[in-house]
Formats: sequence, C-alpha cells, structure tokens
Amino acid sequence: MHGKTGHDHGGSHSHASPHPGGRGGTHDRHGNPHDLGRYLSRLEGEDRAEWQEPERVLAALRLRRGATACDVGAGPGYFALRMAREVGPGGVVYAIDVEPRMIEILRERMREAGVRNVRPMLATASRPGLPPRPCDLVLVVNTFHHFPSGARYLARLAGRLAPGGRIVNIDFHKREMPLGPPVEHKVSREDFLAVAAEAGLRLAREHRFLRHQYFLELEPGPPGAGREAGRERRRAPEPAPRRPGAARERKRARGRAGSARPGGRSRGSGSGGRPGPRRR
Repeated sequence: MHGKTGHDHGGSHSHASPHPGGRGGTHDRHGNPHDLGRYLSRLEGEDRAEWQEPERVLAALRLRRGATACDVGAGPGYFALRMAREVGPGGVVYAIDVEPRMIEILRERMREAGVRNVRPMLATASRPGLPPRPCDLVLVVNTFHHFPSGARYLARLAGRLAPGGRIVNIDFHKREMPLGPPVEHKVSREDFLAVAAEAGLRLAREHRFLRHQYFLELEPGPPGAGREAGRERRRAPEPAPRRPGAARERKRARGRAGSARPGGRSRGSGSGGRPGPRRR
C-alpha cells in the first residue's frame, strides 16, 4: 500500500473531506492536511455515525470471536477499534496506514480505550501494507481510489486471506454528493468490480443499506479467473482497416446494384430525371 492515507472513516483524504466544506488548506506528501487535529474533528463529527452507520456495518461483517482481521487505510482507528471489540481478546486486528501521525493517534486511542488486540502497521515503500498473518477479513473503506495499482494490490491482499476469508470494500458512489472526494477521483461500483475480477476476486455478497456508499464482499474466484478478466479488459475491439478509396468503391457498387434492377433503371430514377415508377 503506497500513497495517501486511508479511509475517510477517521483516516484522511487528499481531495475532500466527507463533510461539506472539507476542501482547502495545505497538505503533506500523503495528501493529509498539516492541521491534522482540526481535520480529524471534521471527519469524525457527530453526523459521521448517521451516514456511515458503523454498528450496522460491523453487524454485516459477521466477525467471529477469535478472528484475524485487517483494516487497510485504518487512519486513527474508526473501524479498527470497533473490529477489535468484535473479535475479542483472542482475535487480532492489523491496522495499516501510510501516515505516521495517524499511527501515533491510533496508538494513543488504543491506550485510552484499553485495547490490546490491534496491531498498528506503518506501510512504506520498502514495507508494503500487507497483514503478516492470513486474515478472515480484510476491510477497505473509502481508500481503494488511492491505490496506485488496484488490481495488483487486491491480488496481494487476496493472497493473505485465510480459507473462507473475504475482502470487503466500502466506497462512495461515483456521483455528486456532499461527501467524499470529487467525482473524478471516485471509483464506481462497476469499475471496482472489474478491477476486482482482474485480481481474481468475485462478488460474494452485497449490502445496500448505506445511502452514499456501495458495500461489497469479495472472495477468491476459480483459478485463472483473474488472468482471463485482465485479458478481457485489455482486449479492445479493433475497427476493420479501411483501404484508400474504399468509400468510392462502395458507392460505385451501390450504383451498379441499382442499375441491375428490372427494366435496367435504378430505383427512383426515370427518363429525363423524373421519378420512375414504384415497384409494388
């Protein structure tokens, strides 16, 4: 995982806050505002729970006690800390982010909440954001559009799934709304599923209760499915080559076909240029 920090569920976002008026200000190399405290207070406003519905999302994830999970683009732990409660002391949650300040805020929140089963991980160019153990669930929220090579990274995450494991992607619909990044930076549901197929993943389940986001559960597809999907995406239909003068030849051919009609005349032409008789 490279590039910007993760999901606007407490992470940060280079292009826009999920709240109105979230644009502006100077940003660091990860696209995060230098005034991170003020930015986080905006991201984690009271209306966040209303549109994100975190408890309902957690219920839909169906995390069992003792499970191993991963939150990619964890930010300061909006979902990672909730997931930690779901998996219980016998489980573990890997919380991955590229922003050191987010990792520090997450550690502080862990101490405040007495949470011991979250493992913060800083992703760097030399240490990619992958969980060190097979996971029952990998959660990606409002982060996929930051991946510089989505299919390859999804495939690598899929390689870290335990048997029966799932990757869950939650992201904003690609349309104008007061939440999320500008439309041109969003990834539509259909485009994401195409990239997921290229990574060898298939849609296992979809939840439709979030108003502004799609919520997709993915599982590994049959062997070779990703390679075939990648070939299909790259296989663009090529137009038939046109020879010089082909248009003139087609026009002359139509003229010859018309002159071969009964009576030796083309349809619609008669002597003296007057309309000829219609055949009935």
